[in-house]
Amino acid sequence: MTRWLVTGAAGMLGRDLTALLTARGEEFTALTRADLDLTDASAVTGAVSSVKPDVVVNCAAWTAVDAAEEHEAQALAVNGHGAANLATACAGAGALLVHPSTDYVFDGRASAPYAEGAPTAPAGAYGRTKLAGEQAVRAALPDASYIVRTAWLYGAHGKNFVKTMLRLAGNGTAPGVVADQHGQPTWTADVAAQVCALIDKSAVPGTYHATSSGQTTWFGFAEEIFALYQGQSQAEDSERVRLTPRAISTADYPTPAKRPAYSVLGHDAWHAAGIAPIGDWKDALHRAFPTILANAGA
Repeated sequence: MTRWLVTGAAGMLGRDLTALLTARGEEFTALTRADLDLTDASAVTGAVSSVKPDVVVNCAAWTAVDAAEEHEAQALAVNGHGAANLATACAGAGALLVHPSTDYVFDGRASAPYAEGAPTAPAGAYGRTKLAGEQAVRAALPDASYIVRTAWLYGAHGKNFVKTMLRLAGNGTAPGVVADQHGQPTWTADVAAQVCALIDKSAVPGTYHATSSGQTTWFGFAEEIFALYQGQSQAEDSERVRLTPRAISTADYPTPAKRPAYSVLGHDAWHAAGIAPIGDWKDALHRAFPTILANAGA
């Protein structure tokens, strides 16, 4: 049986991954940020040596995109140096490392899906720190690591766009939502399944894009969330049915960190590995919706 170690286990992806490992009957150790500080190299080495995992999945990360602009050194400590510490420990222990990354390593100016090997050119601090982590992992584990880039994540746990839209819908608020940024809304449970598929298939180490298929805008995503919410609540409150988000531009919603205008990622590596990529984003949202709705207040 494969022995797993999951860092950042209290996060949105970490919780869905550990839930899947539990359902599969896998042997795993789940470490939260409180349990293991990735910036402490000796602690990381000690944890990996103690657990003796076959596979480590690094779900720990600094994900506050806007805050990274002002606190890049702190973000780099986790996303870059922390990843390096974990990769070094895995190399010493002979463990595979699955390292989630992000669409922010690209410049966001493309008009066709970014291939796994497309040139990276992050436009902001968060992307730079995540790229540093990718580079550190590849350097330490060139033949024993998976870089799994994902984007526009949502799930049942923690704060995310779907829960925000549900809260606004429940409050009777029709928000303005950006309609000129394109990407792939992706359910963390689907990402967790792709991670397990990589290990199950003994896929060739390298870079994979774990995002839903298809594409939309934040506005299109919000429209679908509102439609699902109103569909289930129609009998309860007819006023909710008339709510709909308003389309606005990026310029109407300025943020400290520049958001990519185009975050659509290609999935050729999955096909090459004989693994089906994640399906259409809208289908995923429909599958996820009952669970997310049940946890909307969490």
